[in-house]
Amino acid sequence: MAEFTNKVALITGAATGIGEAIARRLFADGASIVVCGHNRAGLDQLLRELDPKQQRSRAIEADVRNEGAMTAVVDLAVKTFGGLHLAVNNAGITGPHDTLVEDLSLQDWRAVIDTDVTGMFLSLKAELPAIRNSGGGAIVNMSSGNGIVGVGGLSAYTAAKHAVVGLTKSVALEYADKGVRVNCIGPGYVATPRIQEMPQEAQTQWAKLHPTERLVTREEVAQLAAFLLSDRVPSCTGGFYPIDGGITAR
Repeated sequence: MAEFTNKVALITGAATGIGEAIARRLFADGASIVVCGHNRAGLDQLLRELDPKQQRSRAIEADVRNEGAMTAVVDLAVKTFGGLHLAVNNAGITGPHDTLVEDLSLQDWRAVIDTDVTGMFLSLKAELPAIRNSGGGAIVNMSSGNGIVGVGGLSAYTAAKHAVVGLTKSVALEYADKGVRVNCIGPGYVATPRIQEMPQEAQTQWAKLHPTERLVTREEVAQLAAFLLSDRVPSCTGGFYPIDGGITAR
């Protein structure tokens, strides 16, 4: 039997990149999945490939910054599949690169914080009661290696990913006795389709930032997420798990 048979999973930001890889992994491991994001065409394409008859999948366009939208996503999961057991809060944006704080606009700051922090909060706010009412389960929040180190020129993103770590720890403590485990992952530079479209020189430079001298793969991140969501690690909660080729070990 696949590990997540009879489990229902929600993945935000699942149209491409890390979120797509995680959705594929959880579906392959037996879960029914609900995927959401801005790119409805990408979500629909994913489900056409995975589950043409949509027997174990649904897609919904949703903005994680909107409380009503996230409530609707969770309601879809519960009404369609009878509950919610697993969630991966992956939706996020990076914002401007190589920008000093004094040059960062308030609009750009708010865009990152609203998506990466407030969006995470609203996702958790909708998911946690449903998971608890479904008999318990687990959540993985997507932070970054930037969640525990400083990176110049990326102040909004770095602040947001630090906040994800803190939010994860607080929520894990709140729900430790309620049957819901909550952890976060800190990827390094991941070989997403967007990164792979960049010039090879840029990809090589990013790879060399890792002591392992290669980019992290989406599948590696998906494997770690699946492990943390599984019943194999019932005492893992409130943790930050880097998958960054050794960047944050320096």
